[in-house]
Amino acid sequence: MIRRHSRPRRHFWRNNRGATAVEFSLLALPLIMLIFASMQTALLFFYDQALQTGAQKSARQLLTGSVQLGGLTQAQFKTVVCANLPSQFQCSNVMVDVQSASSFQATNTSSLTPTYDIHNSVTNVWNYTPGNPGDIVIMRVMYDWPVLGGPLAVGLANQPNNTHLMVATTVFKNEPYQ
Repeated sequence: MIRRHSRPRRHFWRNNRGATAVEFSLLALPLIMLIFASMQTALLFFYDQALQTGAQKSARQLLTGSVQLGGLTQAQFKTVVCANLPSQFQCSNVMVDVQSASSFQATNTSSLTPTYDIHNSVTNVWNYTPGNPGDIVIMRVMYDWPVLGGPLAVGLANQPNNTHLMVATTVFKNEPYQ
């Protein structure tokens, strides 16, 4: 006759030596996901501020007339903008739109919306009119920042190519340079 031991089975259900490991395994993945999403959001805010600062530094050269007096083309001014941004920004993905008007009321403040081709490349042609002395200028610098993490970064990607469009806008009146 085979004797069954009921004691080990009861002992198994009362044993809680691995409970902490099981609880940690249940909480570790959501915790790591939350930390990753928080870091992604913090990086996005940090580099958005860096884009704002770079745009303001670049706008200063339009404001003082050094761009206009130097005869800089749109591509050359984009290089100036890229030089004022951190190295994490790829200059090929930086978009610069410069428009001028004779008064604040005549300034085109409508939002710019990039359009993409099937390869997720921007197809827009941006304006470049740096203006004359006393003109009102609106300068917008845009950058598609890549969003990592897929579903972990819910709401961060606002473009069809899994990127977040950051936009820095500066409006100013050109100084009376000559």
